[in-house]
Amino acid sequence: MDLEEDIMDGLRERGLEDSPCTLGFSVMIKESCDGMGDVSEKHGGGPPVPEKAVRFSFTVMSVSLHMADGEEEEEEETMMIFQEPKPNSELSCKPLCLMFVDESDHETLTAVLGPVAAERNAMKCSRLILSIGGLPRSFSFQFRGSGYDEKMVRDVEGLEASGSTYVCTLCDSTRAEASQNMVLHSVTRSHQENLERYEIWRTNPFSESADELRDRVKGVSAKPFLETQPTLDALHCDISNATEFYKIFQDEIGEVFQKTNPTREERRSWRAALDKQLRRTMKLK
Repeated sequence: MDLEEDIMDGLRERGLEDSPCTLGFSVMIKESCDGMGDVSEKHGGGPPVPEKAVRFSFTVMSVSLHMADGEEEEEEETMMIFQEPKPNSELSCKPLCLMFVDESDHETLTAVLGPVAAERNAMKCSRLILSIGGLPRSFSFQFRGSGYDEKMVRDVEGLEASGSTYVCTLCDSTRAEASQNMVLHSVTRSHQENLERYEIWRTNPFSESADELRDRVKGVSAKPFLETQPTLDALHCDISNATEFYKIFQDEIGEVFQKTNPTREERRSWRAALDKQLRRTMKLK
């Protein structure tokens, strides 16, 4: 086990290497899945045949220990034993499944990753017993599907492709609604809701027309098979969130909350200060 030494080091630092740790460990795992583009090899003199690939991988983000806290058995304290120092590094990202498939091919992707999703769901409800440091230790697992880009989120959550009227993977906004509201956003979509909407899409229980049905399910058009964690993606920069953050940073620099009606010159100086800082950070001239 790659992490055995890291776990034992964490236990030694806290003087717990000989403790039975009866309440067990909790392991946080980040899942990632993305297309790798064209990976075909060029053989012979004929035309190259495009070959797409998708990689599903995971990163062990942290291992924490549950400890009894106080006299009450129900009271627990969580102690961090291991935390991945470079969670976004390729070195900490372990490939689990490499498949030759186009990431837009929902049916094939479902067939290949379906068993992975089933195994994950089984692991959520069970414990793994491993010998660590000569003692049996109990591990439970939590999964966070946050390593997905917008295209993959749409695919595994059963949403229409990125050209859809339903522009957002986090809420039910249409393009028209998003263009009118650049500031206020809330995460309203969920995996469970997407599953329920797929059933409505599949069965059409209210005998609605295609347009009415599509409006009811808010862009769900296929069966979701992997639960993803809501994260801010490039889409939200596309609908001018970046512009809004740019304005907010300027207001923070000028401490606008303490002023009323700042002058145009003041706002220009705040913008100049922000631009200077951004250029320095990004190492631009």
